[in-house]
Amino acid sequence: MIETDRRGALGLAAALPLASALPSLFAGSAHAAAAPNGAAWDLTDLYPDLAAWDAARKEVVAALPRLAAYKGTLGEGADAMAKAFEDISAVTIKMMRVYVHASLRADEDVRISANQERNAQVEDLASSFGEATAWTAPEVLALGKDKVESYIAGNAVLKGRFAYALRKTLRQAAHTLDAKGEQILAAASSPLGGPQTIREQLFNSDIPWPTVSLSDGRSQRLDAQGYTLTRDAPSREDRKTVFDSFFGQMGKFESSLGAAMAAKLKGDVFEARMRSYPSSLAGALSGDNVPESVYRTLIAETDAGLPQLHRSFELRRRMLKLPDMHYYDIYPPLVSMERKFTLTDMRNITLKAVAPLGPDYVKRLGAATAAKWMDPLPRPGKRPGAYMNGSAYGVHPYLLLNLGENYEGLSTYAHEWGHAMHSILADSVQPFELSDYPIFTAEIASTCNEVLLTEYMLAQAKTKEEKIYFLGMRLEGMRGTFFRQAMFAEFELKMHEMAEAGEGLSGESLTRVYLDLLKRYHGPNFVIDAPYAIEWAYIPHFYSQFYVYKYATSIAAGTWFAHSILNGGKVERERYLDVLRAGGSADPVDIIKASGLDMTGPEPYRGLVADFGATIDAIEKLLG
Repeated sequence: MIETDRRGALGLAAALPLASALPSLFAGSAHAAAAPNGAAWDLTDLYPDLAAWDAARKEVVAALPRLAAYKGTLGEGADAMAKAFEDISAVTIKMMRVYVHASLRADEDVRISANQERNAQVEDLASSFGEATAWTAPEVLALGKDKVESYIAGNAVLKGRFAYALRKTLRQAAHTLDAKGEQILAAASSPLGGPQTIREQLFNSDIPWPTVSLSDGRSQRLDAQGYTLTRDAPSREDRKTVFDSFFGQMGKFESSLGAAMAAKLKGDVFEARMRSYPSSLAGALSGDNVPESVYRTLIAETDAGLPQLHRSFELRRRMLKLPDMHYYDIYPPLVSMERKFTLTDMRNITLKAVAPLGPDYVKRLGAATAAKWMDPLPRPGKRPGAYMNGSAYGVHPYLLLNLGENYEGLSTYAHEWGHAMHSILADSVQPFELSDYPIFTAEIASTCNEVLLTEYMLAQAKTKEEKIYFLGMRLEGMRGTFFRQAMFAEFELKMHEMAEAGEGLSGESLTRVYLDLLKRYHGPNFVIDAPYAIEWAYIPHFYSQFYVYKYATSIAAGTWFAHSILNGGKVERERYLDVLRAGGSADPVDIIKASGLDMTGPEPYRGLVADFGATIDAIEKLLG
C-alpha cells in the first residue's frame, strides 16, 4: 500500500492550468548498481548529473515569463489557444522531470539538507509556474462554452489533447476565480503545504524514536519503518512493547502533530471557501467529478458491514488462542509461515500471478522489473513507506519501497508494480495531457494485482496451513484496505466538519475522535488502549485531502475486476486493461462504468463485504 504521496504534489496540481489535463505528481532493479548512499535506482535516466538537472530547472524558470505573456491571446482563435497550451504542456513536462528528480533524491536520505533544499526549490518553482499560468482557466471561461466548443471542433490539437480539460474547466466555472484570484491561490500552494512538511520532518528527523529489545534477541529502532516491520511479532509481549513504545513516543508530540494537522485543515477550509464550495469534501471531489454520494455510500455500506469485521476479530482471537483482543493483535498472521521471499522470488511470483492479465502485460512488467527503476530496501535516513512515481512522462516510473522478506513485502511489491504498469500502459496510449490518472482509478491497478497474487498463492498452497495463511492474508488485505481505509475516510470527514464548524482543533481533540471510531469499528469485544489512538498522526495520507477513501472504493473495484478476469476470458481482461489505458482521458467514474462497474451504487461495496464474509467461512471450514 502506498504509505505516502508526493510532497508538494497537491499544491502543484492545484497550481497547474487546466489541471485535469496535466499529470499530477502522485503517480512515478533490485539488482541495480547502488548509488553512493545505497539507493538502487538509476536517476541518470532523468539527468546525467546535478549540473544537467540545474540547467533544466533554469530553463523552466526562464520559460515562465513567456507562458505568462500568452495571457489575453486565447480569444484570438483556436490556433492561438492551441499554441499557448502546447507551450504550457512542453514546459510542464520539463518541470515534472525536474521535480521528480529532486523529490527522489530528497527521499534517498532525508538527512541530507542539500537534497531537501533542492526539493523545496522545485516546490517553489511549481508555485511560480502556477502564478505564471493562473490566467488560463478564467480566460477560457470568459470565452464561454459556445466559443470554446467551436475552437475544439475547428482545431485537431485542441480536440485530441485538450478537449477534456477545457470541458472540465467549463464545468467548474462556478468555482473558478478571476485571474488575480487564481494567481493568489496558486501562490498560496507552497505555504499551504507547510503543515505536511512539518509533520514529515518531525517523523523522519526530529522525533527521537526508541529502540526496543525483542524476545528473539533483536534490537529494533522503532521509527515508522521499524514499527511496520515488527508490529506483527509472534510474541504478544513483543507486540505490546512495540505498540507501547512507538505510539507512546508519538504521543509525546501530540500537541505539535495536532497543530500541524489543524493548520492543514484550516488550509483546506480556506481553499474550499475561496472557491465557493459548500464543504471541503465537495471541493475535493469536484476535480474528478466524483458524486458525493460515492463517499457517503461507502461509509454507510462499510458501517452496515461491521458485523462481519467484528466476526473476523473473533475468529482471529480463537485462532491465536488469545483471552481477549487488543489493538496490537491485529497484524500477526492467523497461522505462521516461515517462508521468506527474496527480491528475486517477489519478481518471479508476481510475474506468474499476473499472467491472467495477458502476455503483453507480463512482458512489459518483466522488462520493467529487470531495469533500474526501483529502490527496494530500507536503510537509515531513507524515506519510509512505499510509492510509485510515474510523473516523468517520456522516461519511466520510479518506485521507492521498504520491503521485508515476508509476504507483506511480496504484496507491496505486486501492489506498487501495479501502479507502475498503469503508468506504462496509459503513457503508451495517451498523449501527455491525458496520460495522468486520478487516484480513484490508480488504486484499482494496485489492488487488482494484490487480489491476483493472493489467488495465485492459494492455488499453489499444498497444505491446510498454507491455505489458511493465504486466506488470512486475503482477509487482512480487505480489512486493511477496505474497512480500515473507510474508517480513515470517516475520520477525515469528521476532522473537516469540525474545522468548518469552527470547533477547537488540537492533538487531544483529534485523538479523542479517532478513539471513538476505533472502538466502533472494532466492536464491543475488542480492547482499544487509549494511548494508541494517536495513530491518526502516523497516517500521512491525511495530508492529501480526501485521499484515503479511494483505497476502499478501489479494492472493491479491483476485487470485482480480478474475479471477472479469473472467471471470464479475453473480453473481461481487455475491459479491465482499457481502464488502465484510459489514463485520465475521462472522468474516473465514467471510465470504470464503461467497463461494466457502477461505483455510484452500493453493489461494489456490498460485494466486497460479502467476499470478506465468504473468506471467513472458508477459513472456518478448513478449521473443521
